[in-house]
Amino acid sequence: MPEAYIVEAVRTPVGRRKGGLSQVHPADLGAHVLAALVERSGVDPAAVEDVVFGCVDTVGPQAGDIARTCWLAAGLPEEVPGVTVDRQCGSSQQAVHFAAQGVLSGTQDLVVAGGTQNMSMIPIAFASRQAGEPLGFTEGPYAGSRGWRARYGDQPVNQFHGAELIARKWGISRTDMEEFALRSHRRALRALDEGRFAREIAPYGDVAADEGPRRDTTLEKMAALAPVVEGGTITAAVSSQVSDGAAALLLASERAVTEHGLTPRARVHHLSVRGEDPIRMLSAPIPATAHALKKTGLTLDDIDLVEINEAFAPVVLAWLKETGADPDKVNVNGGAIALGHPLGATGARLMTTLLHELERTGGRFGLQTMCEGGGQANVTIIERL
Repeated sequence: MPEAYIVEAVRTPVGRRKGGLSQVHPADLGAHVLAALVERSGVDPAAVEDVVFGCVDTVGPQAGDIARTCWLAAGLPEEVPGVTVDRQCGSSQQAVHFAAQGVLSGTQDLVVAGGTQNMSMIPIAFASRQAGEPLGFTEGPYAGSRGWRARYGDQPVNQFHGAELIARKWGISRTDMEEFALRSHRRALRALDEGRFAREIAPYGDVAADEGPRRDTTLEKMAALAPVVEGGTITAAVSSQVSDGAAALLLASERAVTEHGLTPRARVHHLSVRGEDPIRMLSAPIPATAHALKKTGLTLDDIDLVEINEAFAPVVLAWLKETGADPDKVNVNGGAIALGHPLGATGARLMTTLLHELERTGGRFGLQTMCEGGGQANVTIIERL
C-alpha cells in the first residue's frame, strides 16, 4: 500500500488581534511559510504538484484562491497550481487530508498543504459583538434557506450558542472552563519559556514568538468577565483568541522521498472526517474520534499526544469526559485559548506542533481533531518515524 510521509512542517508565530502580524497581507503570511518550507526541506519547488491551503472567509485580501496567491507571492514557480479549501475551522487540516490522499492514491508525489488567515483584517461573524447582544438565526449563512428552516427551524446557529449547549449537556461549569483556560495559558507559557516552539516557527520580521499567552491572567480576572450571551457561561476567557498566522507542511510519496533525497519525519496513519448536530456544532470531535479509533483498531492508550482545538473550553472538556483520555497527553503545550486560532491556518498549525512535540518527546502516535462549522470534525493520526 502506498505511504504518505510528512517531510517538513513550519508555521509563523500566531499573532494577536491588532498585534505584530495584523497588517501583514494574508498572502504574505502564507508566502512566508511556503518559502521557509522549501528552504528547510531542500526540495525543488518546481517538483511540487499542488498547493492545498485552508482559509475561511475568503473575501477581500483572502479572496481569489489564496493558495495560488501565496505560492506566487513567495516567488515560487508559476507552473505549480494551488487550491483553497473551506471546511471552516478545520480547513487546513482538511488541506492536509487532501494532500495526503493525493499521495496515497498514487496520482501525486509531492504536495504542499497548509493555511493562512488574517482575522485582524477580516473578522469572523460575531467576533466583534458586545456581551449580551443576541446571536440569532437571521444573521448566519443559513438565513433564507427554506430547506434549512424546515429541518432545523429558527434555532440560533452560531459557535457561542453551540458552546453553551455543550456546557449544559455535559454538565461543565464556568469554573471548570476557567480552570481549563488558565491551564492552557500556563502550558503555553511553559512551552514558550522552554523554547519548545522554536524549531517549528519561522519568525516574521520582529515577531518571533506567539503573542497570545497571557502571563497576568488569573481565575479572578476571568470570573469578572461578562458572558458573551446574556445568561450564559461562555466568556472571552474560555474562548479561542482572534489571531493571525499561517502554517505549511510538505507531504511526499515513497518515490519522491527517494528521488529528491528527502527525510520523512512521520507517516500519515489515518484520515477521516465525520459530522453530527450542526446546531450544537462543536461536539463532532467526540464521534469522529470514536470512528477513527474503530477504523484503525487503536485505543487512546496507543496515542502518545493529542491536539484538539480549543475553540472553546467545553469542546475539549466534553471530549475528555466522553473519551476518558488522559488530560496529561492533551494539548500539552497549550491550545487556542492561549495560543490563538487563525481559523484557516489552525489545522496545519496543530499538525506542525504535534509533529515537533512527538519528536521532542519520542512519542510514536499523535492524534489531531477539531470542531468545525456545520457540526463536523476531522481526525488525523500520524506516526513519528
